[in-house]
Amino acid sequence: MSKWYEEAIFYHIYPLGLLGAPKAHEEEGEVHRLKELDPWVAHMREYGFTAVYIGPLFESTTHGYDTKDYKRVDSRLGDNEDFRHFVEKCHESGIRVVVDGVFNHTGREFFAFQDLQRNRENSPYRYWYQDVDFGGNSPFHDGFWYRAWHNCYELANLNLGNPEVRNYLLDVVRFWIDEFDIDGIRLDCADCLSFDFMKELRRAAEEKKQDFWLMGEVIHGDYARWVNPETLHSVTNYELWKGLYSGHNDHNYFEIAHTIRRQFDANGGIYKGCRLYTFVDNHDVDRIVNTLNDKGFLRSVYTLLYTLPGIPSVYYGSEWGVEGKKEWGGDEKLRPCLKLSELEEKPPVPGLPELIRKLARVRAQEKALTDGVYRELTLTNRQYSFARILDGEAVITAVNNDDKEARFEIPCPVPGTEAAEIFTEKTQAIENGKIIWEMPAYGSAVFTVKQG
Repeated sequence: MSKWYEEAIFYHIYPLGLLGAPKAHEEEGEVHRLKELDPWVAHMREYGFTAVYIGPLFESTTHGYDTKDYKRVDSRLGDNEDFRHFVEKCHESGIRVVVDGVFNHTGREFFAFQDLQRNRENSPYRYWYQDVDFGGNSPFHDGFWYRAWHNCYELANLNLGNPEVRNYLLDVVRFWIDEFDIDGIRLDCADCLSFDFMKELRRAAEEKKQDFWLMGEVIHGDYARWVNPETLHSVTNYELWKGLYSGHNDHNYFEIAHTIRRQFDANGGIYKGCRLYTFVDNHDVDRIVNTLNDKGFLRSVYTLLYTLPGIPSVYYGSEWGVEGKKEWGGDEKLRPCLKLSELEEKPPVPGLPELIRKLARVRAQEKALTDGVYRELTLTNRQYSFARILDGEAVITAVNNDDKEARFEIPCPVPGTEAAEIFTEKTQAIENGKIIWEMPAYGSAVFTVKQG
């Protein structure tokens, strides 16, 4: 039987942005913005999302990744009780909750770093951070040097080789499971974390909650180093993310097909059996609407997101076609404050919400889209079709990135006499083992073929 995360459709929320929190702590005490998420839970359920990745949440100084207190919800969002309410409301709606685990570094206001500033060589936390050198200096003129994440000295790298640090962070994870009943953690900067720490984390989390999910942020590298029975369950599939937009912009479906073949093909796929976390945008990259040269590609991009191997995720606002691009290297435009009622009334890309709801329904109904074997069927620069096959039945996806109609002749990989297309709700006869389909410009189709 599949675990919940193997069948999940994720919604991704950056709460400081969505709820309009100030960039830094300009307000006194807690501001209970998390309560504004109640209608968003109903929205997630309506759109077929079965899990939410929400973060960062730890009390921080600015953007959420400069942690100040690991056991307190950021006061710009509310208090611990507010988040407990959110988790309960999600669980009542059948939605699992995954939070950000920022364990590679802390902010400068974290208690251990402040003790290091005060007591220097005499601090009991001098070995909590990487390469502390009291003969050097930092850009903040601390009178000592320390290693920072990508030389961003507001983010001081923790020394995960220190058992005290690892035990502290494992206690943090236990705390979030005990206090809030969270279902998983997305590990920020997982490609910077030690594998020994991730192994300890896997054991500790599963002792607390057997089906607890660990997903890592990994940009480059061999994903199988992280995704295995000892470390993480999944990582971010940045390789496919790149292919999904550039394969359309360049009219080059060979790029997407090559990526999937390399990763998941039944014969030789290097990540066969892995469930990677698939996305078309997130809080760190430009919105897919801005990345694509032509908004007409959105239909096929999202059709691929929901039907290719992987665990699909939609970033808040992108289900309506909300725009956002990095400016001067900053991420603020990627993380906007949104009003649910306004977007429901007037979506920036009409028709996109209906498409995503339909894709969620077919994914929930067709187990082949989560567990089925991948098989490529046809491929040109501008047309691509493939199947997900399970127990003698198939779900077949066909996409057209051309600005004109295309005729598809798709070989059916399983016995059958007719194919039901989910968007048009039309039934197409299978003749001589093929599905013949006239695809409109920028079109996509998803067929189900049942036995009998």
